[in-house]
Amino acid sequence: MSQDAGQPSVGSGEESAEQRTETAATDATGKTMAAEVTLADALSNVDVLDELPLPDQQPCIEALPCSIVYHANFDTNFEDRNAFVTGVAKYIEEATVHAELNEMLEQGQEHAVMLYTWRCCSRAIPQPKSNEQPNRVEIYEKTVEVLAPEVNKLLNFMYFQRRAIDRFTAEVRRLCHAEKRKDFVSEAYLLTLGKFINMFAVLDELKNMKSSVKNDYATYRRAAQFLKVMADSQALQESQNLSMFLATQNKIRDTLKETLEKIVGYDDLLADIVNICVQMYETKMYMLPAEKHMLVKVMGFGLFLMDGEVCNINKQDQKKRINISKIDKIFKALEMVPLFGDMQIAPFHYIKCSPHYEASRWPLASSSSPSPQSDLLQHLPAIRDDYERYISELARHSNEVTTTVKETPRTDAENKELNDLALRGLQLLSDWTTHVTELYSWKLMHPTDPHQNKECPQEAEEYERATRYNYNEEEKFGLIEVIAMVKGLQVLMSRMETVFTDAVRRHVYYELQGFVQHTLREPLRKAVKNKRDLVRSIIMSVRETCADWKRGTEPNEDPALRGKKDPDNGFDISAPRRNVGPSSTQLYMVRTMLESLIADKSGGKRTLRKDIDGPSLMEIDRFHKGSFYWNYLLNFSQTLQECCDLSQLWYREFYLEMTMGKRIQFPIEMSLPWILTDHILTTKNPSMMECVLYPLDLYNDSAFYALTKFKKQFLYDEVEAEVNLCFDQFAYKLSDQIFAYYKHLAGSILLDKRFRVECASNSTMFAYPVANRYETLLRQRHVQLLGRSVDLNRLVAQRLGAALQRSLELAVARFEAQDITGVVELEGLLSVNRMTHKLLSKFVTLDDFDAMLREANHNVLAPYGRVCLHVFWELNYDFLPNYCYNAATNRFVKVKDITLTQPVTREKMPSAQPHYIYGTKTLNSAYQQIYSLYSGFVGAPHFRAICRLLGYQGIAVVMEELLKIVKSLIQGTLLQYTKTLLKVMPKHCRLPRYDYGSPGILGYYHAQLNDIVQYPDVKTEMFQSFREVGNAILFCLLIEQSLSQEEVCDLQHAAPFQNILPRPYCKDGEKPETKLKRLEAKYGPLQVVQTIERLGTPKQASIAKEGDLLTKERLCCGLSVFEVILTRIKSYLDDPLWVGPPPANGVMNVEECTEFHRLWSALQFVYCIPVGENEFTVEQLFGEGLHWAGCAMIVLLGQQRRFEALDFCYHILRVQRVDGKDELVKGIPLKRMVDRIRRFQVLNSQIFAVLNKYLKTSDADSLPVEHPRDLHQAPFTCVLMLSLSNGPTSTTIFIHVIVPGWRVAEPR
Repeated sequence: MSQDAGQPSVGSGEESAEQRTETAATDATGKTMAAEVTLADALSNVDVLDELPLPDQQPCIEALPCSIVYHANFDTNFEDRNAFVTGVAKYIEEATVHAELNEMLEQGQEHAVMLYTWRCCSRAIPQPKSNEQPNRVEIYEKTVEVLAPEVNKLLNFMYFQRRAIDRFTAEVRRLCHAEKRKDFVSEAYLLTLGKFINMFAVLDELKNMKSSVKNDYATYRRAAQFLKVMADSQALQESQNLSMFLATQNKIRDTLKETLEKIVGYDDLLADIVNICVQMYETKMYMLPAEKHMLVKVMGFGLFLMDGEVCNINKQDQKKRINISKIDKIFKALEMVPLFGDMQIAPFHYIKCSPHYEASRWPLASSSSPSPQSDLLQHLPAIRDDYERYISELARHSNEVTTTVKETPRTDAENKELNDLALRGLQLLSDWTTHVTELYSWKLMHPTDPHQNKECPQEAEEYERATRYNYNEEEKFGLIEVIAMVKGLQVLMSRMETVFTDAVRRHVYYELQGFVQHTLREPLRKAVKNKRDLVRSIIMSVRETCADWKRGTEPNEDPALRGKKDPDNGFDISAPRRNVGPSSTQLYMVRTMLESLIADKSGGKRTLRKDIDGPSLMEIDRFHKGSFYWNYLLNFSQTLQECCDLSQLWYREFYLEMTMGKRIQFPIEMSLPWILTDHILTTKNPSMMECVLYPLDLYNDSAFYALTKFKKQFLYDEVEAEVNLCFDQFAYKLSDQIFAYYKHLAGSILLDKRFRVECASNSTMFAYPVANRYETLLRQRHVQLLGRSVDLNRLVAQRLGAALQRSLELAVARFEAQDITGVVELEGLLSVNRMTHKLLSKFVTLDDFDAMLREANHNVLAPYGRVCLHVFWELNYDFLPNYCYNAATNRFVKVKDITLTQPVTREKMPSAQPHYIYGTKTLNSAYQQIYSLYSGFVGAPHFRAICRLLGYQGIAVVMEELLKIVKSLIQGTLLQYTKTLLKVMPKHCRLPRYDYGSPGILGYYHAQLNDIVQYPDVKTEMFQSFREVGNAILFCLLIEQSLSQEEVCDLQHAAPFQNILPRPYCKDGEKPETKLKRLEAKYGPLQVVQTIERLGTPKQASIAKEGDLLTKERLCCGLSVFEVILTRIKSYLDDPLWVGPPPANGVMNVEECTEFHRLWSALQFVYCIPVGENEFTVEQLFGEGLHWAGCAMIVLLGQQRRFEALDFCYHILRVQRVDGKDELVKGIPLKRMVDRIRRFQVLNSQIFAVLNKYLKTSDADSLPVEHPRDLHQAPFTCVLMLSLSNGPTSTTIFIHVIVPGWRVAEPR
């Protein structure tokens, strides 16, 4: 539907409601009149177009669907023969015989189907175990009841074969009469007799093969005899006859041969039948694969019937009645032909069974070299060439039909071209199908073994050796390719069916009328002139049978009817052009009568050929050969379907029979359609991936055959059951492959480029996945399978969504099995999955990735998910108690070899296939190497990952829980230790004068604080508690810094869309305002709010404003998370113990040890004492979290100034700087201790500075940085911490940046 069709209605929507749209129309007089259509009607007409199903332009990579099939049957089986009274009478009589024989052939086909599809019933029937069994009579009664209908079928089969043999031998006897032998026997009649011979061969072999038939009848007979059902002698005799008939091998064959040998001259007739089969085989006068194989079977079985006591086929060869050398070549070319279903037969086997078989006369067929039919690959190049040439020509005609509209009908030459194209297409399809079925036949009769195929196990079943292990990789690909060509071309030709059938009917009509009305005039004239009455009568019969004269009657003034030549100006006869072909009876009559003119036998002493001139003879012969294919072309749809029928590749009744009930059905691993489908999926061959649906169409063929030819519901049910299983497997394997492919691609895309280059320099390559054609498969919206339309895209999308969901759950589960450092790997895994989701979303509809992540994270409704819980769990049980912070590297490092808490137990690392992680094993190794660099520490990358993964809500939950931990530590452990230690602190501890010297002061403090120094839990439990509080405070601080960086990035990305432009560079004399306005005008269309206000609805404008405001206020509202954290912690320090009693002097305590800062001074004195050579320092054990906890509590208690003025260690430092002494005081080296004091003094100062920056004291000048009120007007100072990582080590650089246009406060 073109877009223009809807434009008038759309345009009229902007006009008034009363407006009318006028449509021009033409009435019968040719005048233009106006038809009014209301606006409402016009709009409703446009709305209806939404319901119009439009083709989805999916690529056609599947076979022709056959859920609904329409075949026009033009075969009347000579029911209309009496209409052609003008024909030669004996051929009308022959048509009557033909009709009867054809009916008998149909009955034979029904009996063949009955035998082939027979499943053993007796195995399912319980048998009496002894004569004394009480329910024995009931069992036998039920046995007779169940088997009686089946036995009746066998009786009918026995009667039928008797009638068929009698009728066939009667026809042979009639045709072998001495007078009749001189007469002409038509090609069609001989071919029908050949079909009878084929029917006998098929029925006899089926009867021999089906042992279950004999078993069922034996079971029935036993039960019937017990119940005395067959009481009368006639029934007993029939039962005996049937029993002998079923038990005797080759009964039909031998009976037929015995009967034929009693007929004089039967060998000559059989020789004619064999010769016509050889001739038709060599000239390819057949269309369907079954017809080709029928010809070969008739040759073999016909020669077997000929050879006997009366006739010797070797002598017949010497007499030139038959040509054994030709037949020998045919039997070598086709060693095995399909007999029925999966039953195969070697035609040469009949020759071997004949009495006068001599191997020397059959050098090719008796040789042990493999037959050409066993090698499909040698035919493949020619098949490809034919396919490419044909579809090129077909595409040209198809494009002409679909793109051009001809006002005039096609010319005769164009119709002939299309007719020839259709015929060539059908012949190619038949030839390719024949190659496939012949290879399959050869493979079934030549199963492999463990010696030929090492993959074949010793215990493999017969059918498994014939299918599963009997094809190498090249043969499987060759089969797939040919099947794809057959099914693909079938689709293309079916699309042209209407064009082909129209052209065929027109061409056949034109050819027939042209031949009858024009070509036959010359031989008719000569026959009249030379008084050849028989020839004249036959030609006149042909003309009267099918001539369609222009005026309805034959022109009487035609000079040819009087034996005269045409006048000089010619005699004009123009045949009309009609779209109709002859009926099957009409065509038979014409062809048979013309054949009698050119046949070697005519019933007289001389043949009629001599009465016809050479050119006319050649024209008749050409017409006779060309018209052979007309029936197939006129039944184009049915012929096309039969030429592409590969249903027998699934059937396995013969092999099921061979299992003797051990197998009800074979598994899909032995089924050829699934073997080919699975081979494509297993090898992942890109060139074959688009052909993967064609082998599945073999199930369509088999199901169609089961319903229309076999007419057996149970066979269809078995096909359907296998299809259900196979398609589930197909969808599962395909989805798994597609997911693995795109996960591999995503992992390759996101792999660090520098890492890839470094690995490449060391000869380690990470290849991208080989490009495959999954896109075509993912566009299949309606795959036709057993009449069902399957949305493959939707099925695969469901499985891909499930696989992606599982990947996300696996990523979270892997994180749950690791410590806090695994958060970086988790983010990497989620990035790869996000990229996979993005790549797949181009072809399939998946759930939103964030929604899938929430589901995997279990936070669809909960305020926190698995990641958040595990982060907090790791913080609580591992990070806070076991990690040490180092400000120099801005990292937390885990204490090795020493732990003051219980070991942490985590979930076991989940195992999964590589494509559920990063894509492949090599990619998994690469990413694990990369992320192992982040496993030894917790630093900026980890905090950024936590920020991105947890978001505001998750961070709020974690911080809230951390505050609960801090509260329990401060009000629990630390408060108790503080109470205890304040009791052992000296009541007064003054600052000694400088006159005592630094050694004296150190000795004084050591004596005063000895109880604290000796307290056993100070360096373990108490410091551990301080470390946990400090780590919690540091975590909150670093999380806020990471959040700030993320927000600044977001703001910078959003700036161009919010009219925030950088200040332009101005040369001398240029005004910044002018350049800025020019830039604003240039980038004005990018401004979201203004654009939506101008073009959008009020609601859209309101949403845009709110979003813009939220973006601007993220950093500009002056809030600080860390400030809130500190305020909350301050509220926990509400116990009077922390501040002590009011000072006695009313100002401050100087010497009294009642406040927390005095206790911290004592603790600082403890950890400033240098440790021994093999002892751990407090930095190694607890890191700087210990100091952050103490300093934070001092600041929050408002004791910072007093601490800095009255601290014991600081006093020692100040005195030692003056006297510069270095002595050993009570085992403590003074100089080393002073160095440690100085380091901790610097650290404390830094901690106090950071804390005071966040705590807004009343002294505005003491604020290091003022929080800007408006981000876009106030200057702003930003300290960027750049962590340059090189493996586990890093260097931190602090850069002081002043953002232009932002206010800068003087740093203190």
